[in-house]
Amino acid sequence: MQYEATSPEDYISQVPEERQETLKKLRKVINDNLPKDFEEGMIYKMIGYYVPHSVYPDGYHCSPKTPLPFMSFASQKNSVNLYHSGIYAKKELHDWFVNEYPKHSKRKLDMGKSCIRFKKMNEIPFELIGELTRKMTCKEWIDIYETALKKK
Repeated sequence: MQYEATSPEDYISQVPEERQETLKKLRKVINDNLPKDFEEGMIYKMIGYYVPHSVYPDGYHCSPKTPLPFMSFASQKNSVNLYHSGIYAKKELHDWFVNEYPKHSKRKLDMGKSCIRFKKMNEIPFELIGELTRKMTCKEWIDIYETALKKK
């Protein structure tokens, strides 16, 4: 589902009440572990974490006025989804997450290329998400992004 929110707080206030505490906790875990130079805000109608123009003036190549996206999360109809570009872009990070996940959850990992879906709010592995958030610095993300652009 998409919400017309102007801030992370506004977004959380619009989701169904039974999800609000989960999203507040997810947001806190990410903010508590977010490496320096990333910023939080609204991006693509989700709560997002990105490289601001003050750090990376070129912005996102598809839309240079948009800061370089890194991760985000959203409340969807049947799940809370976490999107992490680093998992998609760095095989070692992807493999680490896939191997660590079973140590933190009894549920089968429901994952796309960069999307991790959580259908049971009380089974979100917050500690693992905190660790994932710390795994990639802003500089490393910019380097991976620029290397990928050069290959195009």
